[in-house]
Amino acid sequence: MQRDKQDKHLDNIRHSLAHLLAASVLKKFPKAKLGIGPTIETGFYYDFLLPRPLAENELKELEKEMRSLIKANLPFKGERVTPAQARKIFKDQPFKLELINEFVKEKKPLTVYRTGEVFLDLCRGGHVKNTKEIDPEAFALKSTAGAYWRGDEKNPMLTRIYGLAFATSKELQAHLKMLEEAEKRDHRKLGKELGLFVFSDLVGPGLPLYKPKGTLMLQKIKEYSNEIRNELGYEEVHTPQINKAELFKTSGHYDKYKEDMFHVRSNYTEEEYFLKPMNCPQHTQIYASETRSYKDLPIRIADFANLYRDEKPGELNGLTRLRAFSQDDGHCFCREDQIEGELSKLLSGINQVMKTYKMDYTVRLSLRDEKNKNKYLGDDAIWKKSQKIMKELLENKKIKFYSAPGEAAFYGPKFDLMARDSLGREWQLSTIQLDFNMPKRFSLEYVGADGKKYTPVMIHSALVGSRERFLGVLIEHFAGAFPLWLSPVQVVVIPVTEKQNKYAYSVNETLKKYGIRAEVSPATETLGKRIRAAETAKTPYVLIVGEKEASAKTVSLRSYRRGQEGEIALDELVSRLQKEIAKRS
Repeated sequence: MQRDKQDKHLDNIRHSLAHLLAASVLKKFPKAKLGIGPTIETGFYYDFLLPRPLAENELKELEKEMRSLIKANLPFKGERVTPAQARKIFKDQPFKLELINEFVKEKKPLTVYRTGEVFLDLCRGGHVKNTKEIDPEAFALKSTAGAYWRGDEKNPMLTRIYGLAFATSKELQAHLKMLEEAEKRDHRKLGKELGLFVFSDLVGPGLPLYKPKGTLMLQKIKEYSNEIRNELGYEEVHTPQINKAELFKTSGHYDKYKEDMFHVRSNYTEEEYFLKPMNCPQHTQIYASETRSYKDLPIRIADFANLYRDEKPGELNGLTRLRAFSQDDGHCFCREDQIEGELSKLLSGINQVMKTYKMDYTVRLSLRDEKNKNKYLGDDAIWKKSQKIMKELLENKKIKFYSAPGEAAFYGPKFDLMARDSLGREWQLSTIQLDFNMPKRFSLEYVGADGKKYTPVMIHSALVGSRERFLGVLIEHFAGAFPLWLSPVQVVVIPVTEKQNKYAYSVNETLKKYGIRAEVSPATETLGKRIRAAETAKTPYVLIVGEKEASAKTVSLRSYRRGQEGEIALDELVSRLQKEIAKRS
């Protein structure tokens, strides 16, 4: 069976399980009101308005009922119905009636799917032909959550039941094992334990406070991104956090994202201001501040200033979804004949970054949704040209990729690098976007070799995206055991007894003198307890110094990853650590 057919069949299984869940819920709660039940990446969910909250142990009851329905070998059958028939069928289901009225208004066909004689749902498909195609041991109901009908806080709060579903029981068990490991690695839990960041109700949701160790890690992420940017020819700029609305009206963001932007009020003017959600509109003004010649291009600038987005409270998630963050953001203004070279450089730079952070990735070519062209800026000719350029570049370089219609930015197509962490989870981090639209909207120009004026092309890029979000990803990727160069504390020096405290502090000072981040754990508690504390903090190296080491001016080296390594001279250790830090290994 081909990959796309496998994926479609699995999607049909998941969709069918959503219907079996709804049938089971209605058996338990006959007056329950049905929302929607789509498939998601690892399974499915269904939303219900229930007469009472669902207890956690009741999920097992619903699972049992679903399995009995699977074993009954029930067929799935779809049929077209008229609006009058649909309204009659779902006369006691207000959410379904709302959807029916909407579909009728949009002149969409109405279809229902029957699951044997036990359930009937408003649905466009697809489904398995019969429940015997479903492995009854390859799914599990995982959790419940509150969800507003259609995501609108003005609507009723429904109970969303999440289910996991895979083709085989083996795949389900592997996923459950991964979830168990992911729970241990949760960056919100580890971030607190490792003293990296905190959240405060007084400060507000989605607005983290970074402690010294977390701040240091953010700085190291920025330094590395900036190093790569410099190698690619980018120069760092800094831009303000607030902007007049006119800037975003010109860029097109005002119409597209106004509801996701924070308003700022001035005491002295009636002008409309916003906290900026992205850097690109401001960077156009840096470009526009001078007359540019074709010889000046490309102009490459990078920006790490803070950004702000008014995310809904229910969508905030630790560091991975915030209201305040920064990006290792870059914009290149170039001629059309320079596009391929600039895109190639960025792909190479991002590849280097992902290798350093030990993450594999795949390239997603994110394209315009041809069925909803009104969502995007620019005409068909611009989109055809820009998408052709990006696709041919990947093909010519023999870079494996997959296309994703509908995932383009509203101003242009993009390469999204989908990184995989150590648990195999996918994260959209790096991005490269080709933009013919924004320079035109801002009337940007350069003088060509023939003396005529031309519009430059704009390439947006991010190496790891939001460094705050990336910190959350890295905490889970490394399970808090960071590589030496990134670890906030690289070495802990532990004297065996109080008699070696003085030598321990001298070792510490030597390490710090050579730029190594070290701390001393003095002999105020037992040796075993202090070693355990250093290991719990996942410190890369622990140096034990006793009477023997103090006399010989050595240390006993213990690695978090490799265990006990033995006695080593201090100057040799310094050289070794410096090399490891420089390599970012």
